[in-house]
Amino acid sequence: MGLGYIGLPTAIIAAKHGVEIVGVDINPKVVEMTNSGHLHIIEPGMEEMLKEVIGKGKFKAYTSPQMSDAYFIVVPTPFKNGHKPDISYVESATRMVLPLLKEGDLYVIESTSPVGTTEQMAELIYSSRPELKGKMYIAYCPERVLPGNVIYELVHNDRVIGGIDEASTQKAKEFYAQFVQGTLHSTNSKTAEMCKLTENSCRDSQIAFANELSIICDKAGINVWELIELANKHPRVNILQPGCGVGGHCIAVDPYFISAEFPDEARMIAMAREVNNGKAEWCATKVENAILRFGKEKGRKPVVALMGLAFKPNIDDLRESPSMQIARTIIKQCADTEILVVEPNIKEHQEFTLTEYREAYNCADIAVFLTAHSPFRELEWSDEKVILDFCGIFKR
Repeated sequence: MGLGYIGLPTAIIAAKHGVEIVGVDINPKVVEMTNSGHLHIIEPGMEEMLKEVIGKGKFKAYTSPQMSDAYFIVVPTPFKNGHKPDISYVESATRMVLPLLKEGDLYVIESTSPVGTTEQMAELIYSSRPELKGKMYIAYCPERVLPGNVIYELVHNDRVIGGIDEASTQKAKEFYAQFVQGTLHSTNSKTAEMCKLTENSCRDSQIAFANELSIICDKAGINVWELIELANKHPRVNILQPGCGVGGHCIAVDPYFISAEFPDEARMIAMAREVNNGKAEWCATKVENAILRFGKEKGRKPVVALMGLAFKPNIDDLRESPSMQIARTIIKQCADTEILVVEPNIKEHQEFTLTEYREAYNCADIAVFLTAHSPFRELEWSDEKVILDFCGIFKR
C-alpha cells in the first residue's frame, strides 16, 4: 500500500526474490508508469529491475488493493499544524484493506509512525473485524535505506521487526527473510516504532551540531570544512558535514513525533530541530545581504543562481527540502532581482522555471550552492562571482 520512494523499491526487490507482489497507489499516473516499466522516482538500477519483474509476471500495480496474504502499509506520515504527527494515511490504507483481510494474513506497517500506532491500527482492525482477533499477524518494521543506494540497502541492511505479539514478530521475520540478508532483530511494536524515531532524531542532532558549528565559524572567520576535517582526525570524533538545513520525509519530520508526545522530556531533540530549521533561515538572510551589497557596490541588480532544490545530493526528492524554503524566501524578498533556479534531477517544476546548471552558473553574479549535486563539482571556482557555498562544493 503506497508506491513511493520506499514502497515501490520494496515491492520490486521482493518480486525480484520470487515473491508475487501487488503494488497499490491511489495515483493513477504512478500505477500506469509502473505497469509500463517506468520509475516515477530516481533510483539507480531500479528501472531495469522493474521491467524484469513485470515481464516475469511477479509484480503488477493497481489503484485499489487486491486479495492477498500479506499487506504492507508504506504511505506518508506527515505532520499537522503544530508539528503533530498525522497518521491519517496509515489509517486510510488500513481501512482500504479491511474487507480483504482473512485468517492467517500478515499486516505490517513500514511507515514511520508515532509510538503506539501499530497497536492503534490493530484495534481498528479488530473493532471492524472482531472475528480476526488472535487469528492474524500484525507487526511494525521500519525501513532504514539511503536514497540512491536502495537496491543494496533493502537487501543488506539489518531490520528491526516488532509484532504486537511474539507470533506476529516471527511471521513478519519469515516474510522479510525471503529477501533481507541483514540480521532481523526481534522486539515489540512500540520499541520498533521508537527505534525508527530514535535513529532519525540522532541523525538530526548530529547534523544540528555541524550546522551550528558552520554559523559560528562564519562569524569567527574560520573555514568550517577545514575545521571539521581536522577535528575528525581525533579517533573518537566524527562530525558530519553542514548544509543549508535538513530535509526529506524522515530526519526533518520524525523528531517531531517524539517531541510532540514528550514535550517536557525531549529538550535536546526539539532544540536540534530548531537549529536545523534556523540554518535555512540563516542561509536565506546571507543571500539577501549579498544581493544588497552587490547592488550598492556595482550600482545594478545581480543575477542570482540558486543551485539545487532537492534535500540531498543526486536525487529528485524535494520533500521538506530546506533548499526549496530558501528559494521561495529569496524569490519573495528579492522580487526585483533575476533569480535562476537549478535542479538537474528534475525536468520541470510547477512553481519554478528551471535553468540548466552550467548556463545558470555562467550567467550568475551570485552563485548560491544549496545542494551538493555531483555535476556542480565540475564547475570551476570564479573570483569574478560572489559564491555562497552552503553545501561544500568548493570547501571554501
